[in-house]
This record gives sequence, structure tokens and C-alpha cells, in this order.
Amino acid sequence: MPLNANFSLRSRIFVSMIVLVLLASVLIAGITIYQYSEQAKDYHADRLERKEEQLQRSLWYSLKETPLVQNKANVGDIFRESLYAIADVQNVNFSLYSLSGEFIQTANPKANDPLEAAQQLPANVLEGLRKNKRFVTPQSVQGLSFLAAYSYVYDLEKKPLAIVYLPYYEDNSFNKKELEEFLMRLAGVYLLMLAIAILLAYLISTYITRSLKTISDKLSQTHLEKQNIKIEVPQSSEEIGRIIQSYNGMIDQLEASAAKLAKSEREQAWQEMAKQVAHEIKNPLTPMRLHVQLFAQKFDPKDPEAFEKLKAHSNTLLEQIDTLSNIATAFAAFAQMPAQQKESLDVGQVVALAISLFNESHIEFEPPQRSVMMKMDRTQLIRLVTNLVKNAIQSVPEERQARVRVRLVEQAQELVLEVSDNGSGIDPSIQAQIFEPKFTTKSSGMGLGLGMVKNIVDSYGGHIELESSAQGSTFKVHLPK
Repeated sequence: MPLNANFSLRSRIFVSMIVLVLLASVLIAGITIYQYSEQAKDYHADRLERKEEQLQRSLWYSLKETPLVQNKANVGDIFRESLYAIADVQNVNFSLYSLSGEFIQTANPKANDPLEAAQQLPANVLEGLRKNKRFVTPQSVQGLSFLAAYSYVYDLEKKPLAIVYLPYYEDNSFNKKELEEFLMRLAGVYLLMLAIAILLAYLISTYITRSLKTISDKLSQTHLEKQNIKIEVPQSSEEIGRIIQSYNGMIDQLEASAAKLAKSEREQAWQEMAKQVAHEIKNPLTPMRLHVQLFAQKFDPKDPEAFEKLKAHSNTLLEQIDTLSNIATAFAAFAQMPAQQKESLDVGQVVALAISLFNESHIEFEPPQRSVMMKMDRTQLIRLVTNLVKNAIQSVPEERQARVRVRLVEQAQELVLEVSDNGSGIDPSIQAQIFEPKFTTKSSGMGLGLGMVKNIVDSYGGHIELESSAQGSTFKVHLPK
């Protein structure tokens, strides 16, 4: 019966060793009983043959010394005087039959004895004697089992004279007693062996699984994002040593692969960023080129409105140049954040100042109940707020009246900045990507705003939460105090 699949390897080894010892004990006990039984059978068979041989020799000597043999007297008359003497000397009971199976005389004087001879031998006995000169068959009378041995009695000329019947009772009481005593001693040895086997099974299973548990714990702690520690198990077996060697080799390969992957991801990210920057720069350059070409073709210095047209043309170019400058500034700000200049700030005042730059009536600000002073970089805090508010305003569809709410909530160990909007929300499938520097859902822009926000928050040991639905989104910035 297979062990339960939920059993641990240690339990399986322990139970298997105990079951093996128990099965060996049962098998040895069974073989012992069988061996005793076979020895008893062989003993009784040999003993019966010896009794038959002794009886035959006694009958032959008696026959030799009887003068009636020369006169061819009746068999019963020949052995009449010596039958009981032979039975007494040999300590056996036997009976004589004629060659045709008729009862002649018995040496058993007891009446109603279960071993008393029959008056006529069965046909199978006579047939067996004719074939083998000796016939032994098991019999049972009144619940008493014994062996019935039949053989010929030969005259002086070695011719069959009569048939002798010798009942033999198998007394196994001595063998049974010996077997019981041996099994008792064997049981004591087995109990001692079982106790030793339990101890050894526990020690061996613990020794084998200890190394495997160490390997299992290390495997569960293996991660691509962190430094993994190699396994060191002293005095381990050859098989476990190979597993440990393979694991340690895998760790080396994993670290090398992780380094290559990180380098590849960084290179890919900067390549994507470069493509995005190039694309954003080309967007304003194309209309600028067309506008300059058109202006050069149609500009007339004598036109009375030439000055106004030149001014409009210059303003258009300045707007496009400002766009290029903003792109370059945003990329530079994200690529290399300036060193933090921490100072003691009233966070509520700085957030209110950042919101006032938008000059929008649909932006609501809920300050904390009291002034909250924190050590922060003023510029970074303003960038953080303006990027979140700008992102909130841009998330509202044109057909919907925008409403942005900014809250500062002071808690025991941290300050929470909440920026909520009534935009169309962020699809759950892309929420995990919105803080990536190259990711954006807008048709324009570089997607650096939220990436910059995350960099600032991470630098202060904080974290950002996002709650979004079709009715709007809320960014919660947790800053430790």
C-alpha cells in the first residue's frame, strides 16, 4: 500500500524503515514456524521407520526361534507366544493380518482403544503394499490423528508371510513447547531490534532530510531582484553535494543573467527614451520649418502690416522654442535629479503655493488642521504637486467639467498628500506601468511626470497608492515624518 502523497520525505523514510523491520520480523517468524513443522515431520517419519525396522527384526528373530515355522503352521500360532513380549520390549502396539488383509492377532490388549486394529484391511492398503512393499497413511479415529504404517513380515526364505500394522501417534507437545520458547526469545530480540530501528530510522531520516530542508529553504528564498546566498552544508552525502553544487552554480548563472538583464533593460529604457525625445523634438520642428518657409515666400517689407506679421511669426516661433525647451528640461530633470536641499518647510504653505501657479478655479485645496513642518526640498515638493495636479487636469475629458481636489492629511507617523480628479480613470491593465518613465497614455508628452513623482517619493522613503475607477482617480502620496 503506497504511503500518503502528503507525507513528508522524512516521514516516508521513517515509516518505510519501521515497516521493513516489522515485515522482516513476521517473515522470519513464519519461516521459523515452518521450519519447526518440517523438522517435526521429518523426525516422526524417521522415528516411524526405526520402529518399523526394530519391530521387523524382533518378529524375524521370533520367527527364527519358533519350531512351528518348519511345520508351516498358522501365522497366529507362530507368534502367539512372542507377540505380547515383542510389543512390551519395543514399547509398541501392533497387529498382524494375513496377506489377503484378514485380521489375525493384535498385541494391543486394551479394549475400545482408538488405535485398535480393523478386522479387514482396506483395498487401497493392499494395493499400496503390492506396489511399494510398505504403505503409510494418516488416519483419524475419535478425534485422534495418527499414522498407520503397513509392511510385510517375511519368512526365513524371505517370502511374504503376513502384514504387520503399526499405528504411530505423533506427539508434538515437546516441539510445540520448544517452538513457543524460541518464539518468545525471538520476540524479545525483535522488540529490541524494533526499538533500535526506530532510533536509527529517526536519526537517518533526520540526517537525510536536514540537507534537503536547507536546500528547500534556500530555493524558496531565491529571487532575481536580490543577492542570493549560496548553500553550504558540511559533511553532506555525494548526492546531496551534487544538488548543492548545481544550486550554487545556478546562483552564479542567475546573478550573471540578472546583471545582463538589468543592463539590457537600462539600455533599452534609454533607447526608448531617446526615441521618445527625438520624436517630441521633431513634432515642433516640422511646423516651425513650414512656417519659416511660408513666411519667407510671402513676406513683403513694403506691406503696411509687415511689422505685425513679423511679430506674429516671432511669437509662433517662440512658442515652439519654449516647447522644445520644456522637453529638454523635463528630460534633464528626470535623467539626473538635482541634489536635495532639505530645509524646514511648512508643507501646507508650499503645496498651496504650487497649486496657485495653475490659477484654476476648479482646483480645491484642503490644508491640514495645523501647520506641518518637515525637512524637504522645496523645489522637489513643488514639482511633486504640480506634476500630480497637471496629470489630474489632463485626465478629465473635454466634455466634462474638471474638478480636482488636493488634501493634506496628517497621521501619526506620516503625512498623506491626496490628489483626486473626476477624470475617466486608469485602466487596471496599465496601472502597474504608469510610473515607468517611458510610459504615457496621452497623444503628446513624454510620460516623465509620474516617473519623476515616484523618484522624488522614493528618495524620501515614501510610497504612492492609486485608486481609480470610471468616475476618477486618486493618488495618495505617503511621506514619513
